[in-house]
Amino acid sequence: MRDALLHLAADLGARPAGALAGWRGTQAVSCAALAQRMRDWQLALAAHAGRNFALYLEDSLEFAAALLGAWQAGKTIWLSADALPASCGALRARVDGFIGLFPADCAPLAAPAAAADAPAPRVLDGAFEALVVHTSGSTGAPQAIAKRLSQMASEVDVLEAMFGASLGGDTAVLATVSHQHIYGLLFKVLWPLCAGRPVLADSALYPEELAALLAQRPSLLVSSPAHLKRLPELAGWQAARGQLRAVFSSGGPLPEEAAFACAELLGKAAVEVYGSSETGGVAWRQRSRAAADAAWTAFPNVQWRLDDEGMFAVRSPHLADDHWLQLADRAEATADGRFELRGRADRIVKLEEKRISLDALEAALRASPLVAEARLLLDDSAARACLAAFVVLAPQGREQLAAQGKLALNRALRTLLAGSAEAVVLPRRWRYLAQMPVNTQGKTTHAALAALLADAPAEAGRPVEPVWRELECSATSASLTLTVPPDLLYFDGHFPGSPILPGVVQLDWAIARGRHYFDMPPVFRDVAMLKFQQIIAPGATLQLELAWDAGKSSLQFKYLSDTGQHASGRVLFAVA
Repeated sequence: MRDALLHLAADLGARPAGALAGWRGTQAVSCAALAQRMRDWQLALAAHAGRNFALYLEDSLEFAAALLGAWQAGKTIWLSADALPASCGALRARVDGFIGLFPADCAPLAAPAAAADAPAPRVLDGAFEALVVHTSGSTGAPQAIAKRLSQMASEVDVLEAMFGASLGGDTAVLATVSHQHIYGLLFKVLWPLCAGRPVLADSALYPEELAALLAQRPSLLVSSPAHLKRLPELAGWQAARGQLRAVFSSGGPLPEEAAFACAELLGKAAVEVYGSSETGGVAWRQRSRAAADAAWTAFPNVQWRLDDEGMFAVRSPHLADDHWLQLADRAEATADGRFELRGRADRIVKLEEKRISLDALEAALRASPLVAEARLLLDDSAARACLAAFVVLAPQGREQLAAQGKLALNRALRTLLAGSAEAVVLPRRWRYLAQMPVNTQGKTTHAALAALLADAPAEAGRPVEPVWRELECSATSASLTLTVPPDLLYFDGHFPGSPILPGVVQLDWAIARGRHYFDMPPVFRDVAMLKFQQIIAPGATLQLELAWDAGKSSLQFKYLSDTGQHASGRVLFAVA
């Protein structure tokens, strides 16, 4: 059906009694139950003045009910990637209220109880400005972008027209990405609900969990490069391969080798989607070792063109108007009417009066057998601006770092770049990471990289903390993974020959992450129930679970891994 999204609210309640909207854990949720929950939210929001409301809910089905209910009540929803204090502060001046898991000082609307009958759901107007999303922040500060319903409806329609027949109607949708971003919203919530495909309410965070869920029923996986390039080899993938019908990846480029490995591991080549918060979906491709073509095919309702300098522009119903939108991407047309991307023009920076391509320098670093991943940014925090390099080392690079030290490795990589830029503009600050920091959308943001420069001063020489990867966060809890660098400074002397991570470092990391996520009092008072059950060795990968109780000024933490719990405790702070 054309414009299925505009009819979704009215359509949900009219579906057969046994029709499934999805699962919450092992509990099935019917379309009728979701429609009732939508009406509950509609009545609750209709009682509140104001047009703009920020929404943050981790459960995808409850999120869908709140979103559809808000639209039925005529409210515009602002999506927030998280509920951190900085995000809430930025939203306060833009919205009339908050919905969901925001801190108490935002006065979020409480989840409504079962309500009386609401007006019959109506077909919505495509011109309704229903959503405001934010750019990812991977190239700078996030920007707010308004979306009309017609823009999102056109994306849902083209996705179903292109891929729906191969999926069938009973395919369950699993995701490793959040619906709080436009990609996850479309692929995990709006498209499947419009097409009648059931949705798993929770995100699958761990490979073992993901493999087990995929093996249960015919499934579609919505993921990102950050997850797909780190899939381990598990026995469980064999059972999952028999049920998996498709894999989608977006949010950034999927490295070629990762695309090949994903196809071999999962038995399906990922459908990579090229687009952005502003443009919506632009094009797609599938790559495997047997078909390694890097060219992109535009979606059938998307037009594209190149100017004389190879700059890429698009026009489509996914955009705010019918004009051509000039992007910061460069591209080259192929003989068969497709295109290949050639990097971003906005990653040209000027330093010491010289123009430098960050893409070209990153490509030169990645070409080295010492380097697995590399990102560069212009650091202008000091009196003299310079380039900062963030590098994930390949095994050969880790061996060289251990044998020769950081300064020698810095010189080796600067020498490698000498053929790409003059010495005066080569990176002066280097960070060697266990992995790139990524957020819940699988993005490595400019802000996250800049924070690493602040957290680890240049003179330290060696890492003093891991690279954090956020899994989930709310106003009262956070879940993160961390990999402990083998050359962490704090292993020195603790103990010679058998290094282990000091307990005081574990405590300090937990408090520092707590201060990042929660508005905690400045004065430490005590630590209670502190236990160290298992040692943490160099290179270990763990999960840190944090829970903040504002009423008790208490931060509870746990370090966990596949072998069990490593440490736990409760940190108490003085109340002003």
